[in-house]
Amino acid sequence: MHKKLQNEELNRISTEEFKQTEKTPLIIVLDNIRSLNNIGSVFRTADAFLIEAVYLCGITAQPPHRDIQKTALGATETVTWKYFETTIQALVDLKQNQYKIASIEQTENSTMLNDFKVKPNEKWALVFGNEVNGVEQEIINQSDVVIEIPQYGTKHSLNISVSAGIVVWEIQQKYR
Repeated sequence: MHKKLQNEELNRISTEEFKQTEKTPLIIVLDNIRSLNNIGSVFRTADAFLIEAVYLCGITAQPPHRDIQKTALGATETVTWKYFETTIQALVDLKQNQYKIASIEQTENSTMLNDFKVKPNEKWALVFGNEVNGVEQEIINQSDVVIEIPQYGTKHSLNISVSAGIVVWEIQQKYR
């Protein structure tokens, strides 16, 4: 028998405990994301998997915003975030701090997500692109690797918040 757990039975940590907890060495970079719901969903994913930070770039909206909050459900209060005018500026910051850059995109010679390997001491930044145009070629050119999510249907495209959930879950599992 499976009894659904009540909120108080979930053993959730407090905001302060979250901030003190060791994070997975991943930073999510949102490259010109239009949808406030997608932004909020990514914050919630970052909270769920103890991701180090979310970098918001270009036209990507910043908290506080009612429509981000609607899907983030408070995760903008727990997850560290920074804003950059351009995604290139974010990559410069990341590289100066010894992060490797992985764009999540479909390209020639991309690495399938299930084949992607991480070393325990590596820090990675995952770049997710605009809902229509994806990750810009200029950003792909600056990346250490391009990771592709294997897909088998007719669309070969996923919503950015779904992509972030899949990729972050898979990579944080590799660290553990």
